Amino acid sequence: MDVIGTLIITTAIAGVLGTGLGGLIGALLQKDSNRTVSLLLSFAAGVMLSVVCFDLVVEAIETKTGILNVILSIALGVSVTYLLNYIIDRKTTPEIAHIDESHPKTADDLDELIHSDHLEHHATNNDNKLSLFVAGIVMACAIALHNVPEGMTIGASYAVENATLGKASIVLAILIGLHNIPEGMAVSLPLISGGMKKIKAVIITAATGIPTIIGALFGYWLGEIGPLGLTLSLGFASGAMLYVVFGEIFPQSILMYNSKLPAFSAIVGMLVGLLIIFA
Repeated sequence: MDVIGTLIITTAIAGVLGTGLGGLIGALLQKDSNRTVSLLLSFAAGVMLSVVCFDLVVEAIETKTGILNVILSIALGVSVTYLLNYIIDRKTTPEIAHIDESHPKTADDLDELIHSDHLEHHATNNDNKLSLFVAGIVMACAIALHNVPEGMTIGASYAVENATLGKASIVLAILIGLHNIPEGMAVSLPLISGGMKKIKAVIITAATGIPTIIGALFGYWLGEIGPLGLTLSLGFASGAMLYVVFGEIFPQSILMYNSKLPAFSAIVGMLVGLLIIFA
């Protein structure tokens, strides 16, 4: 099998299968437990922090293109992800009545994190198919903001190892697959709660992992350009995931379950990530 084929299959297992498994678990739970999902999301965020801090950033530095390029690449990833997320929120927030001045300036429930609340709003009001289609596209874009950078990490790692499925690529695929399980639950639970059939919700949830493959191909392409391209790929993906972790997942986890336990769950996730990376 050629390089691209192997990369696609590896990323599909981590992205589509991991997210789909989370969707299946969410469907079997039949109800969303804020406590359970909060702890799982914070655990996944901890795993991602390990990937970023102890693997991706280190590899970016080792390209020897200069620490300034690494910092700028990370800052670019943070900025672009924040900007896209801001645009989505600004365009859609006015549609939902309960998101007003008293609402936290971030998502405090699963349906808000993936914008399924907007889809549910249009469906409840029996709006036309175009409104439902647009709401579905918005939800897909919100999910893609999480999944594309994850795929870039696998693609960039593949480029680092000169297009071979080495230990680093396998480790990253495992870690991202692990990270995607609670994210899959975060997608399927609001859909099921909104009245969607479980089988359909699981299929849609698995399909949300497809942008991971797109990210992997883009990350690999950038990494193949040369050391500077590899730095940009690794740094951009790191910055994007840092924003998702600190700007979205951590605040939401704490708002969903107001306790110190999400912090401890994140620490456990970081330690598990360390164990897998360096074991």
